[in-house]
Amino acid sequence: MKIESLFSVKGKIAIVTGGSRGIGEMITKGLVENGVKTYITARNSEELIKTAKQLSTLPDAAKCIPVVADLSSYEGVCQFANYIKKQETHIDILVNNAGVAWGEAFPSFPEQGWDKVMDVNAKAPFFLIQQLLELLTKAGKENAPARVINIASINALSHPRMTNYSYAASKAAVVQMTRHLAGDLVKKHININAIAPGFFLSKMTKFSVENKDETTFAQQMVPMERLGNEDDIAGSVIYLCSKAAAWMTGHTLVLDGGVIASSGYGDYKAFV
Repeated sequence: MKIESLFSVKGKIAIVTGGSRGIGEMITKGLVENGVKTYITARNSEELIKTAKQLSTLPDAAKCIPVVADLSSYEGVCQFANYIKKQETHIDILVNNAGVAWGEAFPSFPEQGWDKVMDVNAKAPFFLIQQLLELLTKAGKENAPARVINIASINALSHPRMTNYSYAASKAAVVQMTRHLAGDLVKKHININAIAPGFFLSKMTKFSVENKDETTFAQQMVPMERLGNEDDIAGSVIYLCSKAAAWMTGHTLVLDGGVIASSGYGDYKAFV
């Protein structure tokens, strides 16, 4: 029952897709600083390699290994999975974080904006779990299951007050996919959960805060009156990957500073 036993993830092997920046980088930092050998993916090789080097040199950090990959297609997912299969005999943790967004008014919303977002946000996680199933199964034990964490969004759970139609739909798909696969794979000792983040400052969300005072934005949009930070997301991921969450599967952890609980909170129209 000691903290060191309940929450330790040291010695595990993880994958974080989209791990070179934003929430993905925050998650990766939390894992490598706590002794998890972590593979990160992105399409931008320069940014990916830079992040991996920075995180690998943190005090007492485990290895952070960059793998350039385009997960927007089935072929890209398979190429990445085949590379991992050549490197490792098992994978303890898979964090499906890579994501894209598209915003445009409904009357002119394009097919490209629908398909691109669905391919990366919903299709890629499904097939990556499928392609890495053997390695996850090898890692999973009855009292120490392998873990899959799918990064969803509070946009999956309430009206986004934005014109990001495909993004919200894709993240809703992630929530249901998490529940569905968790039920199907529980006997293989693989726990699958999701996290639905609220407002974290990243490249994807920067447009919401751009040209606005960050503190004022947070006060108007988030009941806790601050944006999410790296401790918030990394702590949640570590919990879901630890012994403390060994009996939890098929659920979505809402991490939003109270936005969903305070439905309708904030002057949304001022920021759309």
